[in-house]
Amino acid sequence: MYLTYRGRRLFTLREIEMYMKMKKQAGFTLIELVMVIVLVGILAAVALPKFVDLGSDARISAIKGVDGAMRSANTIIYAKAAVGNVMGSTGSVTVNGVAIATAFGFAANTTELAKAMDLSTDFVVLATEIRHTGATVAAGCRDVYTPVAGQGSAPVYTMTLTGC
Repeated sequence: MYLTYRGRRLFTLREIEMYMKMKKQAGFTLIELVMVIVLVGILAAVALPKFVDLGSDARISAIKGVDGAMRSANTIIYAKAAVGNVMGSTGSVTVNGVAIATAFGFAANTTELAKAMDLSTDFVVLATEIRHTGATVAAGCRDVYTPVAGQGSAPVYTMTLTGC
């Protein structure tokens, strides 16, 4: 059977069917692509926080901040001791109205050093270290302060970040 127009043969039905099959769309419409992107976005917003632990990164950054604060506070203590000529094996300086015991101009231990710092309740101060209370391993998220051994030496700060 032919399709005719004003008596002229145009196409057979089979030729029209073949043409329609060839002309079929190969690909996705814009609406389909937008819907897939929206669904992937929703899944990412819901599922991603369950797989990513940002708390550990935050605790690591907090301990690094404490390390910087310890160094800065000890520099202030040392400057006050140097100005007051309190550079012996024992001494005391006043920082912000608080007496701090010194050894060779630096804080005598971590407890004395913490007196010059403004720490939040997220940290616990021990005699030799400052720990983060939210750590997965108690001794794995800390900053250890080793006081000076003698005149002319410097204190040592050692961070442990493996258990944050």
